[in-house]
Amino acid sequence: MLGFIGRGGLAGACAGLLSGLFSLLFAEATLDRAIALEHSDGAEVFTRDVQYAGLLVTSVLAGVAIGIIFGVVYAVRHRRDPGTDPWGRALRLAIAGFLGVSLLPFLRYPANPPGAGDPDTVGVRTAWWLAAIVIGIATMAAVAEVRRRLAAAPTPMRDLATAGVVVLGLVVILLLPATPPADGVPAELLWSFRLYSVAATGILWVGLGAGFGLAGWRAAKPAALAEIDLTRRPANPAEPPRESSTSASTTTMTAP
Repeated sequence: MLGFIGRGGLAGACAGLLSGLFSLLFAEATLDRAIALEHSDGAEVFTRDVQYAGLLVTSVLAGVAIGIIFGVVYAVRHRRDPGTDPWGRALRLAIAGFLGVSLLPFLRYPANPPGAGDPDTVGVRTAWWLAAIVIGIATMAAVAEVRRRLAAAPTPMRDLATAGVVVLGLVVILLLPATPPADGVPAELLWSFRLYSVAATGILWVGLGAGFGLAGWRAAKPAALAEIDLTRRPANPAEPPRESSTSASTTTMTAP
């Protein structure tokens, strides 16, 4: 368990750094405009350089936290089925995490830039957003259970059932109350910020899955090679390795 947690924390830190760098390199202008709106009525508390550094630190810490949870969930699934390919399992788990934690809640409650929205409704908006995340996670858990129960069913039936569960979860999320609109923010700035936000979370989850899966694949490779080596060794250590039939026939043909 501790090995999976450490692997998840390290992969999450790297993925968080990639996500933060993406935000700085591609969403910098949008962030600057959003921060300027937030501080338009008062003096700037922190300089831009400090804010950029804070963004990177926050992204890395968030990646570590998500990576640790990812490692725990992976360890539970690995204990149930240790023979599954670690690369494929990590990527599938990362895709499920992106859908359940980020994309499905985003479709109902998209991110707002700093300073957008009524400050008095922050608590309510946060509560409904967390409720959407809980529903999204429950949806992904239901998807895993449906696919497990339909493991012997034809692939089209299993895929259609999976899509049906995801659509049902999205419908439940869309039934949650709407939050007040982000007034006072230009529409172009609002949607640019939202698209960059969902892209950054996508990079975080893909980087986490890829990093975790690659580490798992490298850890499993020596064990697989050792197993292959054991199968080639003779049962009796004093007995020399058996000569293959091909080598024996070749020797007979070339003997004088």
